Amino acid sequence: MHDRAAFALLCPLLAFACAAAPPSTDLERRIVTVAEAVTPSVVHIQAIVKFDDRRNEVTGSGLIVTADGAILTNEHVVHDAEKITVSVPGRKRKYPARLVGADRQTDVALLRIDHGDDPSFAAARLSSDPVRVGQWVLAIGNPYGLDGTVSLGIVSAKGRNLEIPDLLNDFIQTDALIDRGSSGGPLVDLDGRVVGINSRGQGRGIGFTIPIDIAREVMAQLDHGGIERGFLGVSLQPLDRDLAEHLGLGETTGVLISHVVPKSPADRAGLQTGDVITRFEGRAIEAEEDEDLGGFQRLIARATPGARVELGYLRDGHAASTKVEIGEQPKIEGEEVETPVGFHVKEITPNLARSQRLTSTVGAYVAFVANGSPAGEAGLRTGDVIVRIESTDVASLDEFRGAIARVDMKHKFLVRALRGEELRFLLITPRATATVAPAADAADAAAQVDPSAK
Repeated sequence: MHDRAAFALLCPLLAFACAAAPPSTDLERRIVTVAEAVTPSVVHIQAIVKFDDRRNEVTGSGLIVTADGAILTNEHVVHDAEKITVSVPGRKRKYPARLVGADRQTDVALLRIDHGDDPSFAAARLSSDPVRVGQWVLAIGNPYGLDGTVSLGIVSAKGRNLEIPDLLNDFIQTDALIDRGSSGGPLVDLDGRVVGINSRGQGRGIGFTIPIDIAREVMAQLDHGGIERGFLGVSLQPLDRDLAEHLGLGETTGVLISHVVPKSPADRAGLQTGDVITRFEGRAIEAEEDEDLGGFQRLIARATPGARVELGYLRDGHAASTKVEIGEQPKIEGEEVETPVGFHVKEITPNLARSQRLTSTVGAYVAFVANGSPAGEAGLRTGDVIVRIESTDVASLDEFRGAIARVDMKHKFLVRALRGEELRFLLITPRATATVAPAADAADAAAQVDPSAK
């Protein structure tokens, strides 16, 4: 009797176990199938990157997106790279890569490799469907140089805004592992379609991925000459509830203007410091925390330069609106020039001027001074702004190039540089051994990377 009762209880459990087994097996098979299909499109990237006066090797991952060798990866993997090589799964030789362009604001870069007489490359399939929170995904990359590593996880969240300067992304968050070296690899759904390009991990089980629609859009622009984004010309801060209440704005939501750039589109439209922007083309604006500002910033960035958009705002509690003609976003990061006397200078973009609290964009910003170099011994410091070399004024990076090229490096020369509000007179004595990089090396670097495409 007891045996019959036990058997009766056991039967449903056995039936449940048998019913549960196939889905698990199906999931496993799908993971294996997808990994085998996508891994041939995931490449290993090695970049020789110059940082100040040192050269380091940076490794990462990339995704082949066309059979003729277009590769998506992260901007931070190839930033300031002098030489880039790519290893393709199943192929013995390494391919030299050309940097078509890179976009710091989305962390997307586009490379190209040429297969020559080799067979065409295996291109990944890109998804056109939005991801859903909770769906299964695979992260594929080369963490710590371990090629073809696959990690299973889910989409943990969407629309994440990371507090990283200049980034415009609303990231996908995933718990699939994105370790060092995985940056630039794909995030893939269980149909084998790429839903994003992995960007960075922040601890175990927290990774962030660039949505593939953003990566695809940036790739198209880079392939046609560069990125064009809208510009308003304001600094913003969130309008949290406490601040709104203190300002007598009640339940108002929006972004608070903390600075208006002179002669910018915002300035010409009459916007002022202290205004609260509440609407963009009729769409309500909300930003209670710093990470929420990305939503409004992306609206401006995606607006076409020259387009007129309507902004609703509050001034002293009174509602108003204005039409703003969107401008073209200035350079985020300027070019850098190295000299033979131990210092580098950068173009002073509005972004650099703001971050370094410079009062103008005139001159050439000293970004690096080597210890013990002629420039260092003369007293030049990082943060100085060069405004004159010998008898030639320096108002821009191009003028700096011309002025430094005319200097006879066999003799002392005088540099005038602003340090804060003080003008410093610095006499630099070149050394006989100070030379410019050999022409062959420069030509090789130029063949690998086109700085004008960044």
